[in-house]
Amino acid sequence: MRIKTVPTQPFDDQKPGTSGLRKKVKVFQQPNYLENFVQSIFNSLPVDQGSSLVLGGDGRYFNREAIQIIIKIAAANGFGHLIIGQGGLLSTPAASHLIRKNQASGGLILSASHNPGGADEDFGIKYNVSNGGPAPEKFTDEFYRQSMLISEYKIAEIDDIDLDSIGAQQIETFKITIVDPVDDYANLMNQIFDFPLINKAIESGSITLCFDAMHAITGPYAKKIIEEMLGAKPGSVINAIPLPDFGGGHPDPNLAHAKKLADLMFSAEAPTFGAASDGDGDRNMILGNHIFVTPSDSLAIMAANAHLIPAYSQGIAGVARSMPTSQAVDRVAEALDIACYETPTGWKYFGNLLDAGKITLCGEESFGTGSNHVREKDGLWAVLFWLNLLAKTGLAVGDIVQQHWQKFGRDIYSRHDYEAVDLAIVNSIFDHLREQLPGLTGKSFGDFTVKFADEFSYQDPVDGSISKNQGIRIGFEDGSRMVFRLSGTGTVGATLRIYLERFESASARQDQDAQIALAKLIDLAEQLCEIKKRTGRSAPTVIT
Repeated sequence: MRIKTVPTQPFDDQKPGTSGLRKKVKVFQQPNYLENFVQSIFNSLPVDQGSSLVLGGDGRYFNREAIQIIIKIAAANGFGHLIIGQGGLLSTPAASHLIRKNQASGGLILSASHNPGGADEDFGIKYNVSNGGPAPEKFTDEFYRQSMLISEYKIAEIDDIDLDSIGAQQIETFKITIVDPVDDYANLMNQIFDFPLINKAIESGSITLCFDAMHAITGPYAKKIIEEMLGAKPGSVINAIPLPDFGGGHPDPNLAHAKKLADLMFSAEAPTFGAASDGDGDRNMILGNHIFVTPSDSLAIMAANAHLIPAYSQGIAGVARSMPTSQAVDRVAEALDIACYETPTGWKYFGNLLDAGKITLCGEESFGTGSNHVREKDGLWAVLFWLNLLAKTGLAVGDIVQQHWQKFGRDIYSRHDYEAVDLAIVNSIFDHLREQLPGLTGKSFGDFTVKFADEFSYQDPVDGSISKNQGIRIGFEDGSRMVFRLSGTGTVGATLRIYLERFESASARQDQDAQIALAKLIDLAEQLCEIKKRTGRSAPTVIT
């Protein structure tokens, strides 16, 4: 195999964010841009002839071309075996499972998650380590350091690989295995959940459903599992064909972007259950007939009912949530007398807790939930969890939520996103908030008295590593809370996220509309951060 060494120069914008490196497609298409970043990753890793790598992506624009480039760079850098999803496709949780199942040294996942796709939209790449989870900061910091030092990359001069034929291909000592992207994952789900019970409930008509794959990666997975294995009628999975531009849609499973599904679930024709997943299959939205289940509530309900699911019937070790996620799961953990951890946003922070056996379930308010079956959040797993729960209890989604609130109380919760804000303005907002922090504790604002105000810092209980500047928290004496955080998932400007929650224990007041119930807290958040005043905007871009 002939190896070519190509001189190159660093790019100054290859610092990975929360979930890898995300940029516009045209940025990645620049000469040497993708090559530099991949070589920088490989320069950071111990690679030998026995090393294996899982490779795949969500099928967005530039996915296939990028995979061919990565194959050649991996061959040149001494990898012995690549495991690639057919057609270059792999959902993020399926990739995590393949890394773990094959004891691979890691994996490269090509995705910008819930961001739009297409020639003028977003692309992304991230490295997952040998446990199947996203690379921790010590890895991504080294990737960035190497990207600033790089002077050359190595690439094998071989023909493009046939990505569409399942089976093994050999180039000298370099082996490539093309696998069905769905089979191993579907088998894993069958081991976790009671498929016969769910099938019986679907065939009897007690569960009717609609799953919106949003023309993203979970389409083939949902067709195989929900329609073929569980017996849902054909067409139960909509927008099932993955498209490079996601059909012109925004593959973010929330009420704003999965509007067709949301409209159906709040109509007279609503099935009993609705769900959606995102671009790479790691996020989920859960709905019932005329009800939307917030991701924070979904995590708490899963924790409270995990004993009803076969894989978790013996109990769960503990739970974890990202800091901005509501405290609903904390109340469940207290009732179950299990540990509950509060981590920064980013699935990588759950990895050590899962590996150490400290937690079984974890989740984020940004529509992500998961368990110890993989080391990524898993959208379809969450959907199957809810289907299993519906089949086991015989209750409707709304009834399950109401019963949970009656037992544990309701954390009324909302997130306000201000997207594509000029970074200088966002920085000025955070500087303004930081200046106020020292004098906020004990201060009263109408109904609210500040109990604590800080900038969240996290010390990992397993390895002792510290992550600072993870968002500004302001908590109040009545248990209400607001959080201000800069999101790292966008590719244009900056996204300021404001998280608001208020606890309601009285059953008679638990059905309030969240925006009405949180109105005073919303006004106070604006008073403290001046987002509308400083941006000139009259409302958030998205409210969830």
